[in-house]
Amino acid sequence: MKTIVLKGRKVYGGVAEGQALVSKSGIALCAGVDPHTGEITERGHHLRGQNVAGKILVLPFGKGSSAFSKFAYGLKLAGNAPLAWIIRDINPQTALASLAMRIPAVTALDSDPIEAIADGDRVRVDGDAGTVEVFKS
Repeated sequence: MKTIVLKGRKVYGGVAEGQALVSKSGIALCAGVDPHTGEITERGHHLRGQNVAGKILVLPFGKGSSAFSKFAYGLKLAGNAPLAWIIRDINPQTALASLAMRIPAVTALDSDPIEAIADGDRVRVDGDAGTVEVFKS
């Protein structure tokens, strides 16, 4: 088994390990993820029908308005939030959503996580250290 370590910056602390769900484009939590199920419902999104619940969500960026964190909190309350997320390009909305969901989050990585991580890879996010371990078989 090959392990790749990406180094970045802490957004929110904690450690989580799980299966990666990699998005090649941003996801609008406001209208693109059903908080009651965790299913991606955004029209035209390549991950439509996939579920973020219990996954390590890998995003290039988040998209949406100030309501982004409100919907993130709704996911958390319903038990359908991702275990952690890795965000290549953080913005205030995704940073605040990390706090609202209280999930480990890392950004500003030394390698593009969209290129380094594939759907289904086992990933360990250490928000405190700002590191991401990718376990490739």
